[in-house]
Amino acid sequence: MEWTAIEVETSNEVVDAVANILTEAGASGVQIDNATDYAHLSAGRFGKRGEIVDPAELPHRQQGAALTGYFPPKTFVPELIPQIQQRVDQLSDYGLDPAPAKVSAAGIKDEQWSTVWQKYYHPVRVTNQLTVGPKWEDYQPVQAGEKIITLDPGMAFGTGTHPTTRLMLQALEIVVHGGESMIDVGTGSGVLSIAAKLLGVGQVVAYDIDETAVKSAEENLALNTAAKDVKLGVNSLLDGINAKVDLIVANILAEIIVPLIPQAWQNLKAGGKLLLSGIIADKQDLVAQHLSDQGFIIDETMRIDDWYGIIAHRPTKEEDY
Repeated sequence: MEWTAIEVETSNEVVDAVANILTEAGASGVQIDNATDYAHLSAGRFGKRGEIVDPAELPHRQQGAALTGYFPPKTFVPELIPQIQQRVDQLSDYGLDPAPAKVSAAGIKDEQWSTVWQKYYHPVRVTNQLTVGPKWEDYQPVQAGEKIITLDPGMAFGTGTHPTTRLMLQALEIVVHGGESMIDVGTGSGVLSIAAKLLGVGQVVAYDIDETAVKSAEENLALNTAAKDVKLGVNSLLDGINAKVDLIVANILAEIIVPLIPQAWQNLKAGGKLLLSGIIADKQDLVAQHLSDQGFIIDETMRIDDWYGIIAHRPTKEEDY
């Protein structure tokens, strides 16, 4: 039987949002072809036989991004396409630019579906310590201290190379000392939870509002021995959660971060850290103001392209005086 591939031609800044739109529409997987993913690659083992290849020589998109959602047989595509188009167009209401925002569809054979990911996804060093790679490549660390996050992008909401995810991974490297407790809000593929465990975080609980995302995270966690004890659940932000933890991480849109801020305040220990990403440039001041109004102290603001990440903490009693 034939699957349907629905492709969205869009801008780099809305990759995560469009991936969520496709997944919520019923896609069994989302392929991301993003020009910016190649901008930060250094020479590595990208060849079919493990040979060193210059990323500039790899065929790749020169600008923008294309996301392809794969939908199972019997999906009623004529109804789905206008719904996806409307949601992509509405991203402009949040101050994002989805242009060219072109939505199209094509059939794809089962045998193509089973291998389509592999030509797009190779191991990528995303921070000083962390490399993200697909489950089908037997990648071995090339430097002391290098830690491998293994993902199946056929199920994932991202590969770890998008600027918002890289900002969060860098922030985790900065703040993690070992043994912390952490909540991962909007876990998606589970990449942040996996990274946290590899870096030494103790107890991790991860939530996502989307059951498909939780299933994706569960399968990716199973690929990483260090993350086998991460607890997963379906939940909207931190609604109904009453816990005191050392770290809360969230890589979500700024408009969703705003209502999370008071919830994070209630669930962080004194001195606890809040790590945020998914903040487009023109929303950075908004998020910073809400953090300040809540009482958070901003420790560091990070930036990659038009995206911002923020490390903040809940003051201790000594800081209150």
